[in-house]
Amino acid sequence: MDLQGFLQRQPADYADTQALGRCLRALVKAGLDQLPMPGGGQTLERFQRLAEVGGHDLGLCKLYEGHTDALAIIQQLGGSPTPSSTWGMWAAEPPQARVRVSQGQRVALNGRKAWCSGAAVLSHALLTAWDEHDRQQLVAVALDQPGVTVTDQGWQAVGMSATASVEVLFEGAEARAIGNPGDYLQRPGFWQGGIGIAACWYGAAQSIAERLRRHCARSEEPHALAHLGAVDSALHAAAQVLRTSALTIDAAPLGDAERLARRARAVVEQSAEQVIRHVGRALGAGPYCKDRQFARLIADLPVFLRQSHAERDLTALGQQVLTETWML
Repeated sequence: MDLQGFLQRQPADYADTQALGRCLRALVKAGLDQLPMPGGGQTLERFQRLAEVGGHDLGLCKLYEGHTDALAIIQQLGGSPTPSSTWGMWAAEPPQARVRVSQGQRVALNGRKAWCSGAAVLSHALLTAWDEHDRQQLVAVALDQPGVTVTDQGWQAVGMSATASVEVLFEGAEARAIGNPGDYLQRPGFWQGGIGIAACWYGAAQSIAERLRRHCARSEEPHALAHLGAVDSALHAAAQVLRTSALTIDAAPLGDAERLARRARAVVEQSAEQVIRHVGRALGAGPYCKDRQFARLIADLPVFLRQSHAERDLTALGQQVLTETWML
């Protein structure tokens, strides 16, 4: 069964984190988590699969993207994941929630980690921690051990609520170092993976836009058609950027993809926000109130988009292009 066929057989709504966990485990069991590696010549296919899951349910997509990203990172850094495992990729670093790690390949974790999506339903996590020299070290940890406590703290969201991105406490938990200090951010795959997030946004925006397209196919209202034209131009721009990004990554898999990723994420974020605005203005309250999958997507997508850092990311991009000339 292909990914699209699998998703069509799933419910359009996931009531809670446990439902997301069951679906993720079913995806893993079916081998549908085995995506092409970034930069391996099929990066566009990887983005397409992420977009498919994003268009189905963003809560599931958050867990699926984190799991597939963790698998890719472990492979890039020379590790091998436990068979049939489900992974979180937890790299948020707020100053009040940092995990400390002892030195060596087998290490002990101590501290609090924030923004741990799916913590209650995953078997393992790949997370950033800090060693005694204040260097960032990536570690892999099994979550079903006494030194790991999944709290109910740190997550009050309405949108993306089912991901339960709570805080996790580590008290002497056993873990395994993946790669060397600094490898997580220094590897080419870091920015390549950032574009994968934009593919998730695109999939959700496309699914939201489909409601407007179907509406216009039934009734060619002039104002709705104008909104559809605006939506089409926004999605076309986002899709072109994602396709070009995939080709660029495949042509230079070891190249620095930071500028590419910042541009792609900015374009797709802006396009998604335009889709939300135009579809809402065209269709009114109806789908918000009577189409449960639409209502979930329209609540989840603004929260997921805030994985972007808005003007801070645009500032970083602006600094990178100060001496560049735009040419056709």
